[in-house]
Amino acid sequence: MAGSAHATLAGLRRERSHRTSGGARRTRCTVALAAVAAAFTLAQLLLVPPGMGLGWDETVYVSQVSAHAPAAFFSAPRARGVSLLVAPVASWSSSTPLLRIYLAVLSGLALFLALRAWRGLFPVRVLALAGALFASLWVTLFYGPQAMPNYWVAVGALAAVACFLHARAGRGRFPYWGLAASAALMAWMRPMDAVWAVLPLLALGLARRHWRPLAVLLAGLTAGAAEWVIEACVSYGGPVRRLADASAIQGGLGAHFAVVDQLRSLGGRTLCRPCTGGLPHPLVTVWWFVLPVLAVLGLTVAVRARRTAATLLPFACAAAAAFPYLFLIDYAAPRFLLPAYALLALPVADALAHLAGAPRRPWRPVPATLVALGLAVHLAVQLAVLTHTVASTTAQHRGWSRTAAALHRLGVRPPCLLTGSEAIPIAFYAGCASAATSGHNANSTENGIAGTARRIPAAVLVPAGSGPPGYARDWAAEPFDGGRLYFTVPESGR
Repeated sequence: MAGSAHATLAGLRRERSHRTSGGARRTRCTVALAAVAAAFTLAQLLLVPPGMGLGWDETVYVSQVSAHAPAAFFSAPRARGVSLLVAPVASWSSSTPLLRIYLAVLSGLALFLALRAWRGLFPVRVLALAGALFASLWVTLFYGPQAMPNYWVAVGALAAVACFLHARAGRGRFPYWGLAASAALMAWMRPMDAVWAVLPLLALGLARRHWRPLAVLLAGLTAGAAEWVIEACVSYGGPVRRLADASAIQGGLGAHFAVVDQLRSLGGRTLCRPCTGGLPHPLVTVWWFVLPVLAVLGLTVAVRARRTAATLLPFACAAAAAFPYLFLIDYAAPRFLLPAYALLALPVADALAHLAGAPRRPWRPVPATLVALGLAVHLAVQLAVLTHTVASTTAQHRGWSRTAAALHRLGVRPPCLLTGSEAIPIAFYAGCASAATSGHNANSTENGIAGTARRIPAAVLVPAGSGPPGYARDWAAEPFDGGRLYFTVPESGR
């Protein structure tokens, strides 16, 4: 009896010790990932000034819920996720700095949750390093606080793969809720990007008959894309027609080799269309070539560590997410590949941790030193590109703000109408509606614009070397940044 009691007490002590050590590991993981997310948020606020102003696409998304200006034309490829994301701030405040701070904090929280979903699948040091690698890319820092969808697809994909792995392993109900939420987030932001990103998950679910995770994933995608589908039926002639219109706006999806275009965009070109000119300095692009090599190395490390699925699945999802933007469109933007970068950060971090922590041998400091030096150079390059991109973007946005101020001085004040070159962002800055008679954002006719101009102030922005449309030839003219501004202010609008 005494021996049995002693054994029982010993077992209880071991169980208590195991629970205590497990709790300590979870706490360390949470603290490490929270530190990465907090640093990411702080870096955004310091390096991407909240007062930078809104970009072209941002004005479209924000205008849908803002009282500052009428809603801009919402073209077929867009989804309402970003507009709903910014609504808690943009619906009652026109402050861009406040919106930027809100998005920076929210993006940091989202990164923490996405990384935390991987707890138990990778060591803590790998998860923290993966988060730091992804968060330190100039494109991540630049778009984290912006009202754009790509970052949210990235963190959604990162969380979805982790939750799928946990769910197929039968680790409780929480992974299913996480899988549904992350899939819905992706589809809410960009439905087609969501489908591409989860193709390997769908294939694995079918091949291995993981019916429950598969059903939850499909339910999440359906819930997130429901609004887009309903809007397609109501306003675009149905989902098939909307997809066709979206393809046409993107230049027609087909066989296009956009790899070189993506390389050109790495130097800070936020939209490379048409993508001409030389490549950036090799120091700016070298990380892009090292990335897949390290990811493959990370996969070999994972095979030896017997966590192949946890590395192979994000690798496959990254490839699927990147494929349409590398081989199916004829232009580039660095933000398109954010989901691929987020997913590849895991195997890359695993490879770097393995290189830096090689077994104790006389030459061990060599790879650790090389890894540290490489990361230092990489961070310096990313900071330089970010600084350049922020400066050029801020200058462009200030130009729009100056034009809006000039319109107000000339009497073109809300309610008003703006058309012509860069009318959409400038109209938002001025508080006007925007219109176009041709192109991807066509939503009016010349007769419609002329009729509106007889009731409210209107202006046409004409680039240098071009003339005004027929209805504006008798309007007053003033120079503006890069062209001429033709405007009319009816007596009732004076």
